[in-house]
Amino acid sequence: MLIKNAIVCDVDGERNVDVRVEDGVITEIAESLSGNDILDAKGAYLLPSLVDTNVRLLDSTLNAKNIRGISDEAMSGGVGHIVLNADSTPSIDTEVVLEFAQHGVDSAKGAKIDLMLNTLKEDSTLSNIAILLKKGVVAPYMSTIAKNDIAIKIAEYVQMYKVTLFCKAEDNSLINAGVMLDGDVSSKLGLAGIPVLSEVLHVSRMIEIARHCKIKILFKAIASPRSVALIAQAKKEGVEVSCEVSIHHLIKCDESCEDFNTMAKLDPPLPSREDMLALQKALRHGDIDVLTTLHQPSSPVNKEVAFYDASYGCEGLSTALSLYYTKLVKTSLISMSDLIKLACQNPAKSINENAGKIKVGVDAQLILFDITEQNTITNASSLYEGETLSGKVSLVKKV
Repeated sequence: MLIKNAIVCDVDGERNVDVRVEDGVITEIAESLSGNDILDAKGAYLLPSLVDTNVRLLDSTLNAKNIRGISDEAMSGGVGHIVLNADSTPSIDTEVVLEFAQHGVDSAKGAKIDLMLNTLKEDSTLSNIAILLKKGVVAPYMSTIAKNDIAIKIAEYVQMYKVTLFCKAEDNSLINAGVMLDGDVSSKLGLAGIPVLSEVLHVSRMIEIARHCKIKILFKAIASPRSVALIAQAKKEGVEVSCEVSIHHLIKCDESCEDFNTMAKLDPPLPSREDMLALQKALRHGDIDVLTTLHQPSSPVNKEVAFYDASYGCEGLSTALSLYYTKLVKTSLISMSDLIKLACQNPAKSINENAGKIKVGVDAQLILFDITEQNTITNASSLYEGETLSGKVSLVKKV
């Protein structure tokens, strides 16, 4: 197949060239190529498919049906590779559950799916990290509800197997009672709040563990600009830590929770408006390493209830690329090339894979993205229902 008239864009920038693909591999990139089986891109972007390493299944329920569904949903949003969160029901913390999940993954036909392991069992003891890593999980996941001695043992496994620790920074004693950010909006709504310190304290703690044990940590779904600053400073000091932030925390704030909008009940909670703007500034400055849709779908029965009782999360995977483009690229917060770095190359790097470049010899995990198309979201499970997004994924397959 010969792809012509596309704007080819990857982490190295944009260029107007033709791309030839044979047997699923890019074999030639140049201007004015000729041949049969031509795909006319008609001015659309040709991009590497995105990677999202923070995705949950419907109601966080681990079964083959949900796995197949999310695989197809990811492809429709331009995401060709996802990593499922380990804190599902059942949690991926034993060999039996891992094998059950892997059977479901084998039946998926859309986006590639990888699995992470939950390093903590329900009783906060260690799972069999070594066995699960050997059996195919790509990363260990840890909530900082783990005590220091357990966290250090986990770090030792991470060091031994040369993987990146996916870390959720949260304080169990501070998050239990709260349902949104502690602040003016929570006070107005009469809802219990979660203080920013719940995250910041544990980011600081885990940075020191990363420094001492010489391990890599990707902090998942960071919501506080102070946490971002701590991670950025640690990186300058040579500590191998990185920062993931969701699209929702960059463009929505706790004001979205007004009228008790349960789609805005997220974990971590949406930031204040001031902090949202500070996160945008950090994005421009290059202090954020990874973007995620933080996809966490819930059945209506778990959302159409009182705010306090509602499940956390909203959907975003099926509109991922359009959402990123409309809210971040079109508004000039970042360039399209920056987006590929943040939503493809860097998340892939966290699971020891290479992605983000369109070059001869690599697999053609490519998508076409037409920015002239528009679509109004009519999904009641989206935080963006009624909003019009620019861009449409017109081809998602291994050509």
